Amino acid sequence: MADSDQNIIRLAHGGGGSLTNQLIKDLFLRYFDNEYLKKLNDSAILQSSFSQFAFTTDSFVVSPLFFPGGDIGKLSVCGTVNDLCVSGAKPLYLSIGLIIEEGFSIKELERIVKSIKDTAQEAGVLVVTGDTKVVEHGKADGVFINTTGVGAIEKSIPVTGSRAQSGDKVIISGPIGSHGMSVITSRENFGFHSRIKSDVAPLNGLVNTMLEITEEIHVMRDATRGGVATVLNEIADQSGVSIVLDEEKIPVNEDVRGACEILGFDPLYTANEGVLVACVGAEDAEELVKAMQKHPYGKKSSIAGSVKDDSPGRLSLKTTIGSHRVLDMQTGEQLPRIC
Repeated sequence: MADSDQNIIRLAHGGGGSLTNQLIKDLFLRYFDNEYLKKLNDSAILQSSFSQFAFTTDSFVVSPLFFPGGDIGKLSVCGTVNDLCVSGAKPLYLSIGLIIEEGFSIKELERIVKSIKDTAQEAGVLVVTGDTKVVEHGKADGVFINTTGVGAIEKSIPVTGSRAQSGDKVIISGPIGSHGMSVITSRENFGFHSRIKSDVAPLNGLVNTMLEITEEIHVMRDATRGGVATVLNEIADQSGVSIVLDEEKIPVNEDVRGACEILGFDPLYTANEGVLVACVGAEDAEELVKAMQKHPYGKKSSIAGSVKDDSPGRLSLKTTIGSHRVLDMQTGEQLPRIC
């Protein structure tokens, strides 16, 4: 990398990998450091005089705006709802901020707004405030959406990235990589037909099912930018543990696996928008997975790995041939404009 490249923002700074992590720790935390932000969870857990609540924000710049299985409207609701629920909160209220490019079709905008409404209704949340800005043609690539979400903490079950414990089992709630492959194959003309649909979905119902089974859920995260491997690297680092995944137990749809092989992507580093990972006590893992498999968004849940106390911060993969390889934090931007 040229010296000048170190002094500018690159696409990879928004990819959820090591450069994103570096930007947060070296710049944002340096200026905004406080007891809530330094935990680096998907939502801040705040305490009022009468209750706890979770608070999160997100922005969506996906390209294209409409893709198989979803669109930017559905994505904006699911992304925010999922950040809240994996923090142990019941999502309640959203704000929607729209930045719209001059000349954008009102018919397409209505399609996006209807998708927001339908997805919010499915998730059981209300859009209670918002904002609209219009910028000159060529300044926003159609529509950008910013969201804020608020949720109530109803059970005192701390699920943070720093609570993974040696002996925990790692659960993946469904097939990985579908969102990233859906977006990239609909964005680019690769010369082959793809049936891949995004997995974008609100996961609060699935999380409710999980929390009814056990309180021994130590960590939950939705595996969005950077995929499962990046999220588990973050958990291993925050918790000071190592994590070993079993390649045979990781759910991947065959069409996603095939597309990744053709295009040179790794499903473990490919974005998801309807998949969570959890570190749970070993004694409850099998019962928990059985319950998750009865939910529409958890049918292919799997115990895909385990947490150990050696080599803190390391994520590795036991391959199908029995060897082990280290899975590092994603360093570049595999798929820009994915969410």
